[in-house]
Amino acid sequence: MSDQPAAISRSFPADRGAPRVARQTVKEYLQGVKADPRTLADVLLAVSEIVTNCVVHGYRERPGGEVAIEARYTDRKLMLSIADRGGGMAPRTDSPGLGMGLPLVGRIAERVDITAPPDGGTVVRMCFDLDRR
Repeated sequence: MSDQPAAISRSFPADRGAPRVARQTVKEYLQGVKADPRTLADVLLAVSEIVTNCVVHGYRERPGGEVAIEARYTDRKLMLSIADRGGGMAPRTDSPGLGMGLPLVGRIAERVDITAPPDGGTVVRMCFDLDRR
């Protein structure tokens, strides 16, 4: 039996509880994976930041959407994808945050890619090296 967990794909309502649900989902997915504790904390912080952006920014024009999360763990790397079907990325002068979430995620992830699917929304893909010290 492999020590690598199977990939997961989950969706949940884009509401104020979404960051907690997403963190718990990823934390449970990584149970049993031996990784640097600081790196695991960084992963959960990134998940929280990106899901919060989905809730606050993605659905500002039309609340009530969903957030989708996919995770795949192979070769000591965690690949995460977090997506919404909201209005996409756009400048926001009335932002309730400081605008530090994406730059922070960019510093703690090995790689971050942000795309806008043709059918709308935003997809953030992140890679984490779970052996990083």
